[in-house]
Amino acid sequence: MATPARYRLSAGAMVAVTILLVIPILALVIVPIYARKSPELWGFPFFYWYQLLWVLLCGFFTWGAHLVIQRDRRTTGRDRAEVQR
Repeated sequence: MATPARYRLSAGAMVAVTILLVIPILALVIVPIYARKSPELWGFPFFYWYQLLWVLLCGFFTWGAHLVIQRDRRTTGRDRAEVQR
């Protein structure tokens, strides 16, 4: 079985992916941003619903990073095919 080819991401794609993956990390690591009780949402203190909101947002940010990688692989693959011809 052949191993799949490895793709090197372009610099722009690497920066975009890094930013998309670092935003959720920073939003949850910097605790003073959300270490408070108010405002409440449906009886839940801000501390809890902020973190639950980020569960969903992390998925979207990760999906966005995946799309950037896939797009970069498609365009890089075309460029490689043109060079090899």
